[in-house]
Formats: sequence, structure tokens, C-alpha cells
Amino acid sequence: MKTLYTAEAVVEGGRQGHGRTSDGRLDVDLSVPVEMSGAGGPGTNPEQLFAVGYAACFQSTLMGVARGRKLDASDSRITSRVGIGPTGHGGFTLSVSLDLHAPHLSRVEAAELMARAHERCPYSNATRGNSEVKLSVEGVLLETQQAITSERNGGAESSAITTPMGPTTQVAGTD
Repeated sequence: MKTLYTAEAVVEGGRQGHGRTSDGRLDVDLSVPVEMSGAGGPGTNPEQLFAVGYAACFQSTLMGVARGRKLDASDSRITSRVGIGPTGHGGFTLSVSLDLHAPHLSRVEAAELMARAHERCPYSNATRGNSEVKLSVEGVLLETQQAITSERNGGAESSAITTPMGPTTQVAGTD
């Protein structure tokens, strides 16, 4: 992989400490949420930081896909929820839900953009096979099939979205 950019951060004190990036643009106190037996102090936490990063990257990817298809994704927003919980065998894992609000897109267009963005987004690629990621449009869960072939695997452009399921629910412990 050719690296285009590398972010560097230093944390002291773990989840109850302080973190900062090497360029000084991000400088945050960290607190453990009450839901994780912490004090729930005024600082942020890794899950909140991951939720913001994933949502920003995913929306940029989605808007790029929309531009390529000449679709209007302006005024859209991604709501990201990141949960943390036990794996059942001594560790912890993350779960993610990404919900799209896109007032200028049809439901079908929005669903197709979500599926395509999920194939291209670096955060989605990093979590694929490691964390559960649920996609939804306006709170309605999408059940995506892996019928999307990326450009890097031969150039085929196909996607399949099955019937939406019910509304999503907030992942516990994301506050």
C-alpha cells in the first residue's frame, strides 16, 4: 500500500487520560462513560472519536460516489453510532451503525449509494470482517448483499439491495 497520509497521536493515561495529535490540531481530555463503570467526566472517549472519523470518511466517500453518478447528495448527513461490548471470550469488540439522511435522493438511490460507499470507504474496509456494521437510510435498515464488485476487482459495477427491514435502534453505551 502506498501511504498518502499518516496521522500521529499520543495518549497518556489511557481512557482516563489525555490525547493529542502531533500537529496540535486535536487536543482532548478522555473520560470513561458511566455505562462502562467510569466517572462519566467531561472528556470524550475513543468510541466518540471513532464515530466522528467513520462518519466523516463515509460521507466523503458517499458524496464522491454520488458525484460520479450525477446524483445530488447535498444537504445529506451521516449519523454514526459506535458501540463497544464484550466478545464473550475475554476481549471487546465494536459495532457500528451508519444512517443516511439525504433529502434530494430517492430511497433506492440512497440505498445504492450507501452500499457503494461501504465498499469504498477506508473505515469500512478496515472494519469489514472485524466489526458488525449496519447501514440504514432515514432509520430503515438496509440488508445489503455482497453483490458489489469494486473497480479494483475487474471494473464491474453492480449492486443489490434487498428489502429494507425495520427501523434501527441506538447501540447501547454510545453516549
